Amino acid sequence: MSHQPDHLNRRAFLLGAGAVTLSGAAGCSPTFDMSGFNVDSMSTGAIRPQISVDKAVTTPDVMYAAVQEGPYALPAIPYEKVPKQFRRQIVPDPTGEAPGTIVVRLKERYLYLVQPGGDAIRYGVGIGKAGFLWSGRANIQYKKQWPRWTPPPEMIQRKPELVQYKGGMEGGVQNPLGARALYIFRDGVDTGYRIHGSPEWWSIGQSMSSGCVRLINQDIIDLYNRVPGKATVVVG
Repeated sequence: MSHQPDHLNRRAFLLGAGAVTLSGAAGCSPTFDMSGFNVDSMSTGAIRPQISVDKAVTTPDVMYAAVQEGPYALPAIPYEKVPKQFRRQIVPDPTGEAPGTIVVRLKERYLYLVQPGGDAIRYGVGIGKAGFLWSGRANIQYKKQWPRWTPPPEMIQRKPELVQYKGGMEGGVQNPLGARALYIFRDGVDTGYRIHGSPEWWSIGQSMSSGCVRLINQDIIDLYNRVPGKATVVVG
């Protein structure tokens, strides 16, 4: 066994982990086998910035590669055009919330999924424009893959061309809800807000939606696979 400091071994592993792929995403690509590496999945604790080993948080060319799920083909994201701070990464948890909690920081345009041990997985998000923002504590009532999108009546009033979808738009690559959607309820009542994917990757970091929280499709797949049932959501 190597006598190098543990944090150096971890850093060397991460730099060589370019072949790592999305874990848990059905129909994507084979999961990288870590059984031959003498590493664990725990955070390094005192080291800051945080260095963690996670099979789905790796180099951007892997995280944002094309994804094939059955009949649905998501194109690769030109991640060089996405500001680095809005790409998926592991950071020290700034929220103080319990593990498994989703925290959306509207001003920062970040979504944090709190992990055990002081980490959080951070994703860049797009948020609602002025007049469409929502904040508070709620929970994820249920999740859907390739969800159907139905514009609410008030949206159809603003954009009459959407009347063709008043009965709903089938899930697919161009669907505004993207590859996954998490449905936000408060006190058992649907808030009408969603955390969802979007084909418009360039909107991440911007304020332009009708109040929902949008992620890059590859990121919402990753988040969907991690979020526990009835997860708490804190938006503010």
